[in-house]
Amino acid sequence: MSSVTTKGSKKSKRKTQKKKGWRTAASSDRYELYELAVQEAGSEIAFFDRVYKERTGVLPKLLREDFCGTASVCAQWAKSRKENRAWGVDLCGDVLAWGKKRSIDPLAVQQRARVSLVQENVLTAKVPKVDILAALNFSYFIFKERRQLIEYFRAARAALRPRGVCVFDAYGGSEAHSEIQEERSLDGFVYVWDQNKYNPITGFVLNHIHFRFPDGSELKRAFSYNWRLWSLPEIQDALYEVGFKKVAVYWEGTDHSTSSGNGNFFPSTCGEACEGWIAYIVAER
Repeated sequence: MSSVTTKGSKKSKRKTQKKKGWRTAASSDRYELYELAVQEAGSEIAFFDRVYKERTGVLPKLLREDFCGTASVCAQWAKSRKENRAWGVDLCGDVLAWGKKRSIDPLAVQQRARVSLVQENVLTAKVPKVDILAALNFSYFIFKERRQLIEYFRAARAALRPRGVCVFDAYGGSEAHSEIQEERSLDGFVYVWDQNKYNPITGFVLNHIHFRFPDGSELKRAFSYNWRLWSLPEIQDALYEVGFKKVAVYWEGTDHSTSSGNGNFFPSTCGEACEGWIAYIVAER
């Protein structure tokens, strides 16, 4: 197994230990670190608004976030407009409890009343029909067989109002099929994306998230994901099969000064064969 980065020398670790107030594994909350490293609720909501208004001419009001985790998107949705209402669906009671305490309870009373957290299976959850259903951070990759993916997409379509849309994301590129680690330095810790195993016959992947700290401590395997790496053609075909009338892939533009993504996503039928990419899939009911 190869790695694109190194862990750093003992000398550098001794230097960082002199700093006071920095995070350590013992003092850190894995859910908080996940939000800091991965979540961008404001950007997600801006994207939801844009793609829905492009199709309907109005802004969406009702959001369902499947695999909602810490529910930061639901909280931000309720804060963004007084007409907005959000339902977050997740099977894990622990993360929902954390999200309620950290994301929902601090909201104003009126905002808090517009968020419902539902501990149910996304395939069978009883939630009112919505304008936008989102499953982000590749969470639906948990469905490793095509029949399971079809079942989920069918349930997602049924959860939409007549002009509703689903928003999913996906990742890929040549490095997505490799067993590597990628590190990203953040404020007081390092986020590590560990593509631990990849089976080219089944497409199954085992990924971990680790968090490393200046004092040399580590939250190893803070999160683990046993997924199937679905391709964009497979996802689009499955969405059309369950009855979505139009499916568009939103491809990320390039910052030519860094040769990396610029955070701007637009519909495209031709992507770049790069080492790594992230895209949105927008499916109209």
